[in-house]
Formats: sequence, C-alpha cells, structure tokens
Amino acid sequence: MHVSFDPWSPAFVADPYPAYAALRAAGRAHWFEPTGQWLIPHHSDVSALLRDRRLGRTYLHRFTHEEFGRTPPPAAHEPFTTLNGQGLLDLEAPDHPRIRRLVSKAFTPRTVENLAPTVRRLAAGLVDAFVARGGGDLLAEVAEPLPVAVIAEMLGVPEEDRGPLRPWSAAICGMFELNPSEETAKAAVRASEEFSAYLRGLIAERRRAPGDDLISALIAAHDEGERLTEQEMVSTCVLLLNAGHEATVNTTVNGWRTLFHHPEQLAALRAAPASLPTAVEELLRYDTPLQMFERWVLDDIEVDGQVIGRGAEVALLFGSANRDPERFAEPDRLDLGRVDNPHITFGAGIHYCLGAPLARLELEASFGELLRKAPAMRMVAEPEWQPGYVIRGLKELVVEV
Repeated sequence: MHVSFDPWSPAFVADPYPAYAALRAAGRAHWFEPTGQWLIPHHSDVSALLRDRRLGRTYLHRFTHEEFGRTPPPAAHEPFTTLNGQGLLDLEAPDHPRIRRLVSKAFTPRTVENLAPTVRRLAAGLVDAFVARGGGDLLAEVAEPLPVAVIAEMLGVPEEDRGPLRPWSAAICGMFELNPSEETAKAAVRASEEFSAYLRGLIAERRRAPGDDLISALIAAHDEGERLTEQEMVSTCVLLLNAGHEATVNTTVNGWRTLFHHPEQLAALRAAPASLPTAVEELLRYDTPLQMFERWVLDDIEVDGQVIGRGAEVALLFGSANRDPERFAEPDRLDLGRVDNPHITFGAGIHYCLGAPLARLELEASFGELLRKAPAMRMVAEPEWQPGYVIRGLKELVVEV
C-alpha cells in the first residue's frame, strides 16, 4: 500500500501526486513505519484534524516526554529545541493565543494594506533589474529577495545585516524534514545559536532606541503589561522570517514552473491580468509548497473507524488534500479561473497562517510585475527539485526574458 509513498526518493519529491492518489484510494489513515506516523491524505480529514483540539503541535503543555511515551530530544539539540519550541507555530494554549494576539496586530488587513506600496516597490525594483540582465535564476534574484526584504523591514533588521537571514532560515528549516540527519541537526543548532544571538542584540538595541518596527512593538507591549519573554520574542521573530518567506519563495518558483508547463493557461493569464488573485490561489493549491503538517494526538481520535491513540503523531498531507477529487473538480487539472477553491495551503484552526494576506500580496506583486515586464519569459532548462519533501521547492529556476 505504501510502496509508492517514499519521501526520500527524488522521483517521489519531483511528483508526489500519483502516490497521493493511491493513498486516497486505499483508505483514510495509513500507518507509515519509517517515520512512525499516521498518514492522512483526504481533504475532509485533514481539514477536520487541523481544527480538532484533541490534537496539538506540542504535548508538553499537558504531558512530560515520559508520560507521553516519547524520548526527549538530545541535549546537544537544545538551542534549536528551545528556539523552535517557543515559537508561535509549536505552542498551544495558554501561550499560543497570548502571543498570537500580540503578533496578529502586525498582520491586520489595514497593516497589510499599508505595506502594499512597499511590497510593490520592492517587487518592481527586483523585476526591473532581472529583466535588464536578460533573466537568470528567478529563485535567487526575485523569489527569495522579495519576502526576505519585506519581513526584515517589518522586524527592523538593517539592510546590511540581512545577508545571513536566508542561510540561517534554510538550516533551521532542515529540521522540519522527515528523520533529519545528525549533520542537519548540527547545522540547525549552529544557525539557532547565531540567529538567536543576533536577535537578542537587536532587541537590546531597540530597547535603547525604539523604532517603527515589530520588535519595538513587541517590546512596548511587554512594557505595558503583556507577558512576553525575550525568548518568545526571539522565537517569534525567527518563525516570522522562516514561515514568512519559505512558502512565498517556493510558490513563486513552483508556480512559474507550472505556468511554463501550461502555456495556454499562461497566455490566458497574460491576456487577463485582473484574474491574477484567482490564479494565485490555484497555484497555491496545484503545487503546494508545504506538503505535510504534523500534529500530536493528545486524546484518542478515530478516522474512518481506525482508532489513533494518544501519543501517536499524524502527518496531514496538504499536497494530497489539495488534489482530492472528493473536494475539487478535476483536481489534477490546472484551472487558473477556479473559484470553488478551499485549499488548505495556509492551514486551518488556531495555527492558520497569520501571514497569509501578506504572502498573497507578495505573490500578486511579483507575478504581476513579471507578467507585465517579461511577457516572453521562458525556462532555459527543466529545474531540479531540492531533496526536502515537507518544504518542497526547486534548487533554481533559470529563465530568459
């Protein structure tokens, strides 16, 4: 049943969708021994379990490692474990709603709307330079710099300090892959130490001289009585950078690769640029940047008659859910005009992506600029995929304009 589900295979990573179809046809919950997880491939189940309070991103708010039947992480991983464990994505109540309430103020519709001119200006500058060069690696020269610059602006990271941000993020995100190696863990620990030290210095600087940025706002909220430790500030800033650009970067290059493989859809989009918001939603669905989202079972649940007991871990397959024919008509067909499109690329429930409106703004800005200014853009060669499966994207996307 699971022969085709092989997240370490380059062929699987390049095209996991046939394997997902086989999983969905075979049932609603599948035990996957190599990772010790239950694979959940159907849209209805993934959507429901994202909202089910009997599951959590952590269990430490209710149980010790020993009570939950789990081995504590190695002591050598402590810098990464602490950094990741205090981030918004891996917290549950009461800490999660407290921190989310503070951070969400930076992502209100009005705030994002106020950011729009900055995002569009940055996107226009990157695309103008890219077109002037005649093209290049779209990932390194447009897709990555835009969201990193936006998040850095929000956090108040000076331009001259931004060079290490993407490498730090890539090293930390390596730990979110399935069964990461010890080499991956060492790189994540090193990046966690360096990134944390940098942010602690920046927080100290903002305490002395506040600015018009999110770090200054979090410090002010703390001083006004909101409970927010320095570690929570550091972890929140790292999460905002990681989550704030990984999905946008990969949706940009995965999306352009998809468009190049569907020239008739690309031509229709160029002819009707006002349809871009709907097209972006379809690109988010069609080739999902985050393929899997994991949750712990805190109290027994049942999926289609299969009892999954406390202490288990479920792997919610976003990529499969977004291609489920029970929810999407002709799910394997790219339809940039699709209007009934409840994809779960940004999650659901209390961990729904705070930055989804900002991600959409960035995607519409960069796609729009490229559609206008590079109407003859084409791939130079079929790109290779990164080895990672959970966060799935290309190594590069070399194009001519």
